[in-house]
Amino acid sequence: MSKNYFEEIKNNPKIGVIGLGYVGLPLAVELAKKHQVIGFDVNQTRVDELNNGVDKTLEITGDQLSSLPNLNITSKEALLGSVNFYIVTVPTPIDKSKQPDLGPIKGATRMLSKMISKGDIIVYESTVYPGVTDEICATLLEQGSGLIFNKDFFLGYSPERINPGDKEHVLTEIVKVVSGSTPETLDTVDHIYCSIINAGTHRASTIKVAEASKVIENSQRDINIAFMNELSKIFNLLNINTYDVLEAANTKWNFLPFKPGLVGGHCIGVDPYYLAQKAQENGYHPEIILAGRRLNDGMGNYVASEIVKCMIKKNIPVNGSKVLILGITFKENCPDIRNTKVVDLANALKDFGANIMIHDPWADEDEVMLEYSLKSTKSAPIDRFDALVLAVSHNEFNKLDYSSLKNNNSIIYDVKSFIKIENIDGSL
Repeated sequence: MSKNYFEEIKNNPKIGVIGLGYVGLPLAVELAKKHQVIGFDVNQTRVDELNNGVDKTLEITGDQLSSLPNLNITSKEALLGSVNFYIVTVPTPIDKSKQPDLGPIKGATRMLSKMISKGDIIVYESTVYPGVTDEICATLLEQGSGLIFNKDFFLGYSPERINPGDKEHVLTEIVKVVSGSTPETLDTVDHIYCSIINAGTHRASTIKVAEASKVIENSQRDINIAFMNELSKIFNLLNINTYDVLEAANTKWNFLPFKPGLVGGHCIGVDPYYLAQKAQENGYHPEIILAGRRLNDGMGNYVASEIVKCMIKKNIPVNGSKVLILGITFKENCPDIRNTKVVDLANALKDFGANIMIHDPWADEDEVMLEYSLKSTKSAPIDRFDALVLAVSHNEFNKLDYSSLKNNNSIIYDVKSFIKIENIDGSL
């Protein structure tokens, strides 16, 4: 392939972003400030909402969407035929057996295999284990298109680093790791991303290096939080406040400021399983990674049992009790409910016989019901409860009148050590 084609993409990129969720939409918006962009999503409802200026993820405002004439948001595959630089940002979840689910990325790749032309570049941002891009995806693209990898089409990988709800570490201010299947591809991929990333880029030596960098970023956080959760269990047995210990330890310059908690979401609770899967395929059983996952996956049940102990100590009957859970999203101050571990806490309390009510001012009530069969309300409750459980540290929960929600013998359990009131009955 002549280098002239790479120069054509650099000079006149026609970009298609496949998947308009938390990752794809902010990327499409930033790229559309400089280039012609087609934002594609298979979800027609999502497309209609975005075209009407509504982003339910709250990452992009209506004003931002309406001010971008270079952005065409669509669900029509045919419109992608004019693209020469594709970016795939579809989700890569795990299944019920905690095995990597490559269904969405394979589906998007098969679709693109019918669209691509000679010289096109396809960049993947979805989290995968090393080898998915230039082995699985390349093969599917060859099979569907009849083109030859690294002769007729080229691949890149640039791991997403979106942090939902974070308005400080936004896309343009985070260093972007880039990679390409050939030196010319890498130059082109780097050129496109450099046009929007103020923080600059890091050129990975290979696509597999870039893929691996993504999965270890979140595996590292997962393991560190698992350590904090284990410390919390130990300190609870010793009747020591975990956060007081962490505050003291954090006075040392090289102490890492992690905290215990429920580890969910689309990255930290998922990515370690991708790395573990690839390790096991190659004959190695990753002990630390999976141990951390087991500990973090069990925290919902652990917190539920601690809440029940607090209730028993106050002679509150658990069976038939009324429990208010504050927060259902996977993290504070964002509407993202993907892989939230608050669900484990709620279901465990239900198994003890408690009647659960969930209040979350950020979460979409219909999505919670559809995804988890749990009723959630945005409106602050007016009932009184036997137990109040602060599960997610939304800013709104520091303004609640907790006394109006308690009866004479209620407990308050603060998973996040967030509530600024006295007489908390328990926390991690």
